[in-house]
Amino acid sequence: MSDIHFDIGSLHAAYQAGIGIAEVIDTVLARIAAAPDPGIFIHLATRAEMLAEAEALCPFDPVAMPLWGIPFAVKDNIDVAGMPTTAACAEFAYTPASDATVVARLKAAGALVVGKTNLDQFATGLVGVRTPWPIPRNAIDLKLVPGGSSSGSAVATARGIVSFALGTDTAGSGRIPAGLNSIVGLKPTVGALSTAGVVPACRTLDCVSVFALTVDDAYAVFSIAAARDATDPYSRDVAVHPLVAHAPVLNVGIPVKADLKFFGDTAMQAGFEASLAMLSRLGCRLVEIPFGDFYATADLLYEGAWVAERYAAIRDFFEVNEAALHPVTRKIIGGARNLSAADAFRGFYALQAYKARLAPVIASVDLFCVPTAPTHYTVDAVLADPIATNSRLGTYTNFVNLLDMCGIAVPTGTRDDGLPMSVTLLATAGRDGLAASVARDLHSASGLALGATGWRQSSAQPVGASAEDGTIELVVVGAHLSGMPLNGQLKEAGARFCRAARTSSSYKLYELAGQTTPKPGLIRVGSGGAAIEVEVWRLCADAFGRFVAAIPPPLGIGTIELDDGTSAKGFLAETAGLLAATDISAYGGWRNFVARTHEARRQLESVPSR
Repeated sequence: MSDIHFDIGSLHAAYQAGIGIAEVIDTVLARIAAAPDPGIFIHLATRAEMLAEAEALCPFDPVAMPLWGIPFAVKDNIDVAGMPTTAACAEFAYTPASDATVVARLKAAGALVVGKTNLDQFATGLVGVRTPWPIPRNAIDLKLVPGGSSSGSAVATARGIVSFALGTDTAGSGRIPAGLNSIVGLKPTVGALSTAGVVPACRTLDCVSVFALTVDDAYAVFSIAAARDATDPYSRDVAVHPLVAHAPVLNVGIPVKADLKFFGDTAMQAGFEASLAMLSRLGCRLVEIPFGDFYATADLLYEGAWVAERYAAIRDFFEVNEAALHPVTRKIIGGARNLSAADAFRGFYALQAYKARLAPVIASVDLFCVPTAPTHYTVDAVLADPIATNSRLGTYTNFVNLLDMCGIAVPTGTRDDGLPMSVTLLATAGRDGLAASVARDLHSASGLALGATGWRQSSAQPVGASAEDGTIELVVVGAHLSGMPLNGQLKEAGARFCRAARTSSSYKLYELAGQTTPKPGLIRVGSGGAAIEVEVWRLCADAFGRFVAAIPPPLGIGTIELDDGTSAKGFLAETAGLLAATDISAYGGWRNFVARTHEARRQLESVPSR
């Protein structure tokens, strides 16, 4: 069998080197045949169908078609024209005449549909075993559940059968299978990817998710598929920014130790602690957050309003074909018959109360890091206790869509017992790029092979700055640097980190006197200057104007020359404001000055008084 690597960069390099698309298709089919798993796919395209689809593509052009010749799989609750949609229930099956919007966008970018993948029936479950078809087998350890509901999509990706796969995520179905199969699972902001042509679970919460071997691939697919869709009333405009380096200092919320839940799984606990240590080494500042209200929000998902919503999605079919449902699925969704409209409204009111309480908590950090799952379960354990085990798997996932957060599950290593370790990074709606940029660095730092393929990660190239129309660069020097007291003002203005930089050697930096919040002042000098560390952020023109108008004296905005020969607007000080100021240029930047003086103060305070 050909050992073509199926991450997008490697596959496009192979095409560029002359490999034929027929060989790639044959490789896909050979890998399916070689996998000891009859449960991955519910429906497969034939070789002839895939070749016909490939022949319709223009000559290899990854610029015009960024997914040219890239094989992908689709969870079988998402429509692909001419292929049956079953939602893992044969009696429900229909054959759509058109693609789901998200599938159509990916096919237009050159991607090739391999087939439809198995799932927890009607996307109800996090375990991957609630299907009348054979249960997909975990790609890392055959004893473990594959994770659901997007089980087949995750396994197909982890085995290198496809480059990426689509899943859905209402309660964690785009994250749990990724964590259990050591791949990346991107759960976008709700509404960023159209759900037109998707069999609904909870329409108000459903997301189409992306499984991939790397963060770069997952984010590339997300970027291509994301767009407002007039045919989906829950679609919305979500700005998709290029994947760039994250700010040098980020505040990352983690559950306070007393609130962490691992259900006795000490290997998972140790793996999470190791993952947090990796985050710290990447420059993240860990902030412990009480998690009681997050857990209480999660509990709402399988109570009242949202169970009723699952019932509403398939009510007509359910009432006529109840016996066709998997017993566990039937029990969960059928429970909605005992609910009233008043129960639903009680759920809405409770959620709104939690949202209000948690809003300032969520806003207090840049993003969150949680275990993707609190523990791993075997297939036997889940079959013996299907409800409790599933519920525990959703500990860190069920609250996310309810609170309108985006997330990305990323492998971070191997636990002491050899099982996969994964964490999920969560951020507020629209900050998908921030979560992905940190996930990218985490995955690279792990040194893990890709999924179950044994393929090594490509050498991570530094993510550079991206020129963006309609935004203005702003150079910040002191208290507005990432992690500093006034950085929140930048974020409130909608600024996004662009890059860390240094000025040319024509500047001096001073600690200004008489400031409520300690601040530096940067001035340009004719000689005797130094290169000063700065950060470059981007704002839209209107936000830039408002931000500049609010800057108090003795600071102002001028043009700052950077050591790469470029220049941008940034903070400069009036010379009149340097009265009693201290020259701190020798420290090379405000962050280094603050760290050194803090350490000196700490050492002084530790000296015993006599």
